[in-house]
Amino acid sequence: MRRLRALLRKEAYQVVRDPAALLIAFVLPPIMMFLYAFAVSLDVEDVRVGVVLESDGAAAQSLAMAFDATPFLRVTPTRHREEVEDKLVSGKLRAFAVIPADFESRLLAGQGLAAIQIVTDASNPNTASFTANYLQGVFSTWLSSADNTAGSPARLEVEQRFWFNPELRSRQVLVPGAIAIVMTMIGTLLTALVMSREWERGTMEAILATPATMGEIIFSKLLPYFVLGALATAGCAFLAVQFFGVPMQGSFAALMLISGVFLVPALGQGLLISTLARNQFLASELAVLTGFLPAFLLSGFLFEIQSMPWLIQKITYIIPARYYVSSLQTVFLAGDVWPVFLHDMAGMMAVGAVFFAITLLKSNKRLG
Repeated sequence: MRRLRALLRKEAYQVVRDPAALLIAFVLPPIMMFLYAFAVSLDVEDVRVGVVLESDGAAAQSLAMAFDATPFLRVTPTRHREEVEDKLVSGKLRAFAVIPADFESRLLAGQGLAAIQIVTDASNPNTASFTANYLQGVFSTWLSSADNTAGSPARLEVEQRFWFNPELRSRQVLVPGAIAIVMTMIGTLLTALVMSREWERGTMEAILATPATMGEIIFSKLLPYFVLGALATAGCAFLAVQFFGVPMQGSFAALMLISGVFLVPALGQGLLISTLARNQFLASELAVLTGFLPAFLLSGFLFEIQSMPWLIQKITYIIPARYYVSSLQTVFLAGDVWPVFLHDMAGMMAVGAVFFAITLLKSNKRLG
């Protein structure tokens, strides 16, 4: 215990005196949280669309007013299709809807015959899909309202309910996921520099010459960064709830438990990198390539895993952030769902055990 306390004291002093470690642990998280909360957004708001009103009938005018009253759309009305086509090509509009000249006659002939044309700019497929859905939704709602006003028999209506994120705000999903990216950076990147820094500075030989075992050395290297990660998690959760308005339905204790388990594979991966790479530059590059990028692309943070190719979906099972993002979104949006937590924590512990096992196999107290 005396050896272990001495090693821990040494590592704690080294962390406190390392500006890069403090910068990554306490300055980088709020910056990344701010960027993911405000700069990165999957919401489509104030979409610039055109409405071509080719009919002078009262129903066509009413539909055009329904488009203009939609808060998600910024409508440019016109009488000629050529005007909106030019604006769509130049990027000034994302889509336009055409209310044809025979709209009134089709509507009088039957609701099923009434139709409009929707043209979208599909250079951005997601935005095009959202915009077309908005326009189609306004038209469907208007048709239903017109049908009820005409006094027709009641029809079957479907009312949508959105659980966990009723306002469909992407921030409610991105901010919890951003915590996983921040924790990956702290756990993997900082730990990847631990051993490599010792080799570069020539102090590793002195540590190996001590009576301390390899397990004691590894534990003393990891514990300070585990504490840094826990503090960063608490800080990120505070920012998410108090500054970014993300509701936290679950408990803070569950969040810290999940984050503590995630630090096991994150620190294990960083330690494995630092054991294999005795150069800080190489270690940092490997940490970004094997830690940050997979966590960003393959964790479900931005891209749905179910929409990925089958082989990539299988690869995501060895990405610790996949399980962490799932649990974070659950604890923030749904609450303490322990079956989900236990499944995700088991996956993280399994990946972490593999990292630590390989690290112990590659680590020894011989300089050769």
